[in-house]
Amino acid sequence: MTDPIFEPRIVAYLCNWCTYTGADLAGTSRLQYPPNVRIIRLMCSGSVDPMYVLQPLLHGADGVLIGGCHPGDCHYQEGNYKARRRYINLKTILESAGFEDERVWLRWISASEGARFAETVAEMTEAIRALGPNPLKVAWEVG
Repeated sequence: MTDPIFEPRIVAYLCNWCTYTGADLAGTSRLQYPPNVRIIRLMCSGSVDPMYVLQPLLHGADGVLIGGCHPGDCHYQEGNYKARRRYINLKTILESAGFEDERVWLRWISASEGARFAETVAEMTEAIRALGPNPLKVAWEVG
């Protein structure tokens, strides 16, 4: 019996004003992208606490996408700069926890960039597929 193709599960924290609206544009424009992403809408990417990223990974998600407004365009002044600082610190935490830092992406996608959102999801799905399943998911499998 052959192994089924690994399909990554990706959790996406999206800024309400830009990236979430870009994702909505991708949907209303009927752009095709993999269904591997589960979207959580937040008011600002700056509100993404590192624990919000670690929790899905600890519970078996294969990747996390953080999407926010382009630098300088944040509706909350400097929220995306805060997100970038947290993302840089998070890379160290991920490495010490045994995760590849390529499992977490930070992308700036505006409300008018539906195509960019679709491309990002497709690229991330392929990148995570190449990495393989979350190491914790494999470690906790019963069978």
